[in-house]
Amino acid sequence: MNYSHEVERMCVLKKGPNHGPAPIPEEGKWVKAYEIKDISGLTHGVGWCAPQQGTCKLTLNVKDGIIEEALVETIGCSGMTHSAAMAAEILPGKTILEALNTDLVCDAINVAMRELFLQIVYGRTQTAFSEGGLPIGAGLEDLGKGLRSQVGTIFSTKAKGVRYLEMAEGYILELAVDEDNEVCGYKFVRVGKMLEDIRRGVDPKTAFEKNIGTYGRFEGYKHIDPREE
Repeated sequence: MNYSHEVERMCVLKKGPNHGPAPIPEEGKWVKAYEIKDISGLTHGVGWCAPQQGTCKLTLNVKDGIIEEALVETIGCSGMTHSAAMAAEILPGKTILEALNTDLVCDAINVAMRELFLQIVYGRTQTAFSEGGLPIGAGLEDLGKGLRSQVGTIFSTKAKGVRYLEMAEGYILELAVDEDNEVCGYKFVRVGKMLEDIRRGVDPKTAFEKNIGTYGRFEGYKHIDPREE
């Protein structure tokens, strides 16, 4: 190691406090992290691209510094879906430091990885105080039945008001409008469960009707098609 002339001329003074890094909460333990392998935890975070055309929600399950599970969800840009496919192949098996310095194909996914890295190494994971953390595969629980991302798509204008297009429950078929001309409920179809039924041999029309539901005050009110009216 090379030292400057000024440092070479300095006298040696003994170092005082040397208590190491502050402990961080990790899966029910307090850990002093000296190396990447000291890091564990499951957490979620979001990232966005420079032109802010789309965003990524990334879920990582890290055990002993290694990414064991990754869930990559994107919205807003068609190319991001293919980037997510590649990133999901790249991430598992890498250390979080490797992943931070790997091109994950899409800016939004790279930014999400950066944000998650900060959460994980500072002990701000969702499993910080959960003994043993969560098993590999826990990320899928976020998707629920049908294993589809929860998407909300709502459009509105000053001239014509709001149109619900998709909610957590599913694809919106009709809106219910009350006497004040305000939305008071909606009818939806659970797309994931409907497709599962069709895949198992149920007649498509039967599968569609079987997975229709309503929310709020729907019956007894005026109904409109949000995509046509």
